[in-house]
Amino acid sequence: MASGSEKGFLISKLIGLLCIVLGFLVAASGYRSDATGYMIAGIIILIVGVIILMNKVFRRNIA
Repeated sequence: MASGSEKGFLISKLIGLLCIVLGFLVAASGYRSDATGYMIAGIIILIVGVIILMNKVFRRNIA
């Protein structure tokens, strides 16, 4: 059985991956339809997802 901290790590990793996929899809659809706002929003969501995953890796390596 997974403890509470392990579930938190799993949930944050899944949120990071979801942000990366969603950001890529939004940015790609914005690029395809020449909608600059959607493209920028997708890139920002993508960056947030990468930051979430990088934060987890740094915390794991430091602790």
